[in-house]
Amino acid sequence: MYPNLYYVLNDWFGWQVNALKVFYTFGVFVALAFIVAAWVLTHELKRKEKQGLLGYREETIITGEPASFWQLFSNGLIGFVFGYKLLGAFLVSRDSEVDLRAYIFSMEGSMVGGLLIGALLVYLKYREKNKQKLPKPEKRTIRIWPHDRVGDMVVLALVFGLIGAKLFDNLENWDRFIQAPLKNLFSPSGLTFYGGLICAAIAIIWYCRRKGIRIVHLLDAFGPTLMIAYAVGRIGCQVAGDGDWGIYNSAYITDSSGKVVLAQGDDFRNKLKEHETYFLKGTVASATGGETMVTDRISASLDEVPHRSFKAPRFLPVWMVAYNYPHNVNEDGVLLPGCDGDYCRALPLPVFPTPFYELTACFFLFLVLWALRKKIKVPGVLFSLYLIFTGVERFLVETIRVNTKYSFWGLQPTQAELISFLLVIIGIIGIVFFTSMHKKKIVW
Repeated sequence: MYPNLYYVLNDWFGWQVNALKVFYTFGVFVALAFIVAAWVLTHELKRKEKQGLLGYREETIITGEPASFWQLFSNGLIGFVFGYKLLGAFLVSRDSEVDLRAYIFSMEGSMVGGLLIGALLVYLKYREKNKQKLPKPEKRTIRIWPHDRVGDMVVLALVFGLIGAKLFDNLENWDRFIQAPLKNLFSPSGLTFYGGLICAAIAIIWYCRRKGIRIVHLLDAFGPTLMIAYAVGRIGCQVAGDGDWGIYNSAYITDSSGKVVLAQGDDFRNKLKEHETYFLKGTVASATGGETMVTDRISASLDEVPHRSFKAPRFLPVWMVAYNYPHNVNEDGVLLPGCDGDYCRALPLPVFPTPFYELTACFFLFLVLWALRKKIKVPGVLFSLYLIFTGVERFLVETIRVNTKYSFWGLQPTQAELISFLLVIIGIIGIVFFTSMHKKKIVW
């Protein structure tokens, strides 16, 4: 596992750059997911524009004006925050004992770094606008195509996606939230994909309606875009070991050296008893003699610890069906022998690596959608297929993942299962609806 970029470079090249500990692997892949999504969406919107399915909107702008106070102020503020934290990370990181995760959300930083980067961005903005300055500012009418607005859509997706992901996570884990509301709201961990998807979708649709973009064609462009973005994001979950893994695979255990080995006889049951406090209370013995809370995956009894037994076929590596996430970013599990410092834990029993299953499935489904995008002629059907694919994929994965369950009508579904089921139903209804509208030659 690579919790952050420090561990990547240390493992690959032997470099020890403590400042890189602030760049978490999961965050890096989330950023990559947005970059990939922006490229795919831009490509699809341009294709639809050439087909005449999406048009431009004319807007009036004023050119030749000098930089305004607010332009300089906003550039300076962004530069100050960036420099304050980034240069400060290198200074603070000289002490290897500093918790850089806490540093990110603290008031610590480098005032000199903030002022230098802030001043640099103010100067660059001033010089840029000064080069464009005219003796008399002019009004110009320009054409703005939908693909020109991808940057705005990405920002909206980022902001409202994070808000929605955090909101739905706290709703799903209400007991944890009410114990420490502020801590859970502002914690960098704990995000729910469907929450981010729903809130980001609402924000983007609202924005695009205001800009006169035909929503049905926009949705079709978003189908493959969302699928590939989710796949890239799940790479971060797998590589960092962010806790979003499956139930235990009782065909294997973690041995005393921290390796995953095949279970023999009562090995699985004996491991449960050996780490009883971990499974029943979420705690392990600390170096000081007390107990340390390391996980919230707690069962009422050892008999209720969720697990299934599945032995890897010969053609598959064991980690694809049983993985104990050594050095995971959540620091969940028992201590690894011979490891000092942060991220020295591994799960006492291996689990099904569900992030790996999802990233594999979603890459494949992206290829399917990408292949179908030019063949499907009915607007709205491609996005409907995306809803069905993502709903089925997530529903199947939920069968081997541990999540909070809701009880009603004699059923105990998880939040993701409920939303997955609704997405499949909406997708089926969408195919029927859009096909019917297309036959009636109703233009969207």
